[in-house]
Amino acid sequence: MTPLLEINGLKKSFGGVIATDDVHLDVIKGEIHAIIGPNGAGKTTLVSQLSGALKPDAGTVLLNGSDITDKPAYARAKLGITRSFQITSLVMGMSVLDNVALAVQARDGHSYRFLKPARKIAHIREEAMLNLAKVGLAKRAHDLTSELSHGEHRQIEIAIALASNAELMLLDEPMAGLGPNESASLVAFLKELKGQRSILLIEHDMDAVFALADRISVLVYGRIIATGLPDEIRSNDAVRHAYLGEE
Repeated sequence: MTPLLEINGLKKSFGGVIATDDVHLDVIKGEIHAIIGPNGAGKTTLVSQLSGALKPDAGTVLLNGSDITDKPAYARAKLGITRSFQITSLVMGMSVLDNVALAVQARDGHSYRFLKPARKIAHIREEAMLNLAKVGLAKRAHDLTSELSHGEHRQIEIAIALASNAELMLLDEPMAGLGPNESASLVAFLKELKGQRSILLIEHDMDAVFALADRISVLVYGRIIATGLPDEIRSNDAVRHAYLGEE
């Protein structure tokens, strides 16, 4: 079976600092594949190369068997890759509904210039509301995004990813800044997405990682030192020494 995402020999350096060093990795359709590693391991740099925000120095990125290594971020988004950031990129002065409606507009190829009339178009409004309902935010649809909590902002970002119909969701530290209850809610929701979306998850919260991941890859100093099932990673001596032993 061809992986949804296949990474071969990906390398990226900044001056004399090697951020990703011959990374080989794949994501199977419908799985949650987590990448863990200490600070400075190169995780966000790797995701930036997958989203198209950074061009690798060497290596290839394949999506559904097609080479997308040289495609920019907007082209990858059209092909079905969406990314959420450690720092939210929502428009705080707009309503929750408007933020999700933008994603529906972009996916359908409509202009961004006429958001207000487009929001009143039934299929855009209905689809945006449907995705907000999936993440439990339908009742907050008409509130300003700035009025919602950090955890709710994460939920909006997931709704936006769903609205884009992305095959692959790149989630960069989705639990960052969340309280225990918010983290538990987000973990529960992401569990419901298993099999429906493919997710590459960058996360420091080991409880969340082991609760969600089908497979885990460990990135240390830009290199993948192990990939396996959660129990295999938990019991791997090299991983425990390099990372898990710090927790």
